[in-house]
Amino acid sequence: MPAIAMTTETVSDYIAKAGREAWQVADVPANTPHREIRKVGVIGAGTMGGGISMNFASAGIPVVILEQKQEALDRGLGVVRTNYQRSADNGRFPQSEVAERMDRLTGTLDMSAFADCDLIIEAVFEDMDLKKRIFADLDRIAKPGTILATNTSALDIDEIASATRRPQDVIGLHFFSPANVMKLLEIVRADHTADDVIATCMALARTINKIAVLVGVCPGFVGNRILFARQAQAQKLVNSGVMPWDVDAALNQFGFRMGPYQMSDLAGLDIGWKPGAKTANPIRDALCELGRRGQKTNAGYYDYGADRKPVPSQVTAKVIGEVTGVAAAAPPSADEIISACIHPMINEGLKILEEKKAQRASDIDIVWLNGYGWPADKGGPMLYGDMVGAEAVLATMQRLASEDMRFAPSETLKRLARDASRFIDVQPG
Repeated sequence: MPAIAMTTETVSDYIAKAGREAWQVADVPANTPHREIRKVGVIGAGTMGGGISMNFASAGIPVVILEQKQEALDRGLGVVRTNYQRSADNGRFPQSEVAERMDRLTGTLDMSAFADCDLIIEAVFEDMDLKKRIFADLDRIAKPGTILATNTSALDIDEIASATRRPQDVIGLHFFSPANVMKLLEIVRADHTADDVIATCMALARTINKIAVLVGVCPGFVGNRILFARQAQAQKLVNSGVMPWDVDAALNQFGFRMGPYQMSDLAGLDIGWKPGAKTANPIRDALCELGRRGQKTNAGYYDYGADRKPVPSQVTAKVIGEVTGVAAAAPPSADEIISACIHPMINEGLKILEEKKAQRASDIDIVWLNGYGWPADKGGPMLYGDMVGAEAVLATMQRLASEDMRFAPSETLKRLARDASRFIDVQPG
């Protein structure tokens, strides 16, 4: 379909409607009874676990937080207290509420403290064997009817559920970091998740002031799966001699506050890396070996001064040249970089719909608007597809597929270009 011009008001109306529809689960009856959630257990007191716990404590729900060592537990609860105190100091709620909210949090080193919890959320690092061991333990400890949730951002929740004798009680609750701030909650339905578990979690999302979107199980679910497509194309550009700051600048121009390499420096290049490791990103490996691990070391893809502003790095440029064997060249135009990084996201969204991993096209937009900083004036990946037109997206994907068949245009994209249909009207399946 040719590109569609849209006014700010039209985009705003679309986003508002999409937000309302995201709460609707077509195949779960509206009168489905909810399980009562009076007490929540959270496994892990780190950045994610602490942030997740704050959501419930702030909503008046008692939380038990489990850690392996007292030092880690004390540190995690200390961070939560600091966060609450900062909010009170900024006038977001009365000072008296700091103590009230902290009183709803109980730390423990013993998983048996979860025996009377109605919902237990696992928030440990992304290791399937570890998660399955945890869920097997929860299966023995939790009372009948307890909802067992994982905060995994990409792993197979059906496999996690297989470690229990109650897969109907298992669901994904994918919070976004920082979990006490970010609004999005991807609620991930596994093969056996019961309707009342879904209904309860959707309602609970409102209670803790989140925006919920129901998605299906696939690598990365909706948000991260689309992000992976963008990241892969960004890395291909860098491997071809484009500098990270050129990629970031183009995506900043598009409207993202941070591009992929700015974000990597913020998060830390050494996430999932250890000395001597050889990963799928040898440029990252080389930078980490040099001690360039992001903002925390004042050097990553960029150099950083006292003002924390990213400055293009000659060290990084040299590393990229050595690793890729490709000489730096004049960068493509910003529009070319945007097409190479953004159009694959649109195509991946269509594949997600083909596989019925999202309920509707607009749900994909709600995920990206609320979890990944998609610029509001561009409505989300699916609406933006209509802004640029299916023919333009198809042309980009055909070009990218000529180099890498992982980026072959979806059948739905071909149909949209042929029939002059809209991305936002695409139905699952």
